[in-house]
Amino acid sequence: MPTLPVPFADLEPFADWSLRTEAERYAKRLSSTMAELQAFYDAAFPRLEEILQYLDRLDLQSLSPEATNLLWLSYALVNVSFPVEVWRQPRVPDSGAARMDVVIEPAV
Repeated sequence: MPTLPVPFADLEPFADWSLRTEAERYAKRLSSTMAELQAFYDAAFPRLEEILQYLDRLDLQSLSPEATNLLWLSYALVNVSFPVEVWRQPRVPDSGAARMDVVIEPAV
């Protein structure tokens, strides 16, 4: 059963990145290999503008489950962009045991 809107069916292999909270997305990033992060980034980043245009046409307060998953997928893409583009590793370099927890999530 598709979890993303039909125009984005090609991103279904990455639907497991459609996670509700930042903490879940961050945990997935840390538990993923660079090859997995790169594959997700390579598939989703070229579609980002199209994803944003699609979501911009919708009412944020009444998104379908598929559109909500697409929104969360775009959040995950942001979460993996620095590891892929800059750090070349899932963790923030030179951060040791430091961490930051989001205590309030967006209202979506």
